[in-house]
Amino acid sequence: MTITIYHNPDCGTSRNVLAVIEAAGYKPEVIEYLKTGWSLDQLLTLFVDAGLTPRQALRETKSPAKELGLMEPGVSDERLLAAMLEEPVLVNRPFVVAPKGTKLCRPSETVLDLLENWPKGPFTKEDDSLMIDADGNRV
Repeated sequence: MTITIYHNPDCGTSRNVLAVIEAAGYKPEVIEYLKTGWSLDQLLTLFVDAGLTPRQALRETKSPAKELGLMEPGVSDERLLAAMLEEPVLVNRPFVVAPKGTKLCRPSETVLDLLENWPKGPFTKEDDSLMIDADGNRV
């Protein structure tokens, strides 16, 4: 099973999602999008497959979105996409692509919807709350 994660190693949620995938026994393709950047086709495919608009995928905190005026009402999808291509940090993360679908995995336990196998429990989230209990059940 091929899994791809669009990953930001500086993000606790992204690190935790990657840890869940690896602890479940998968060897994902890890794309550090802040280094590689995005293509328009890549973004459009991710957003369509995840059922999100560019506005819904916009990272509003710890990004230049507000300073760039991207959070104002009426900003077009085209303007958002152009800004995301220019500043990859504007795309929220992590996105995970798996045979079961594509999701923006925030909160991190969303990744469980995409995995056939889960890691052994207990497994915690980045805030140390339980994601999977000791019996292997999603919390």
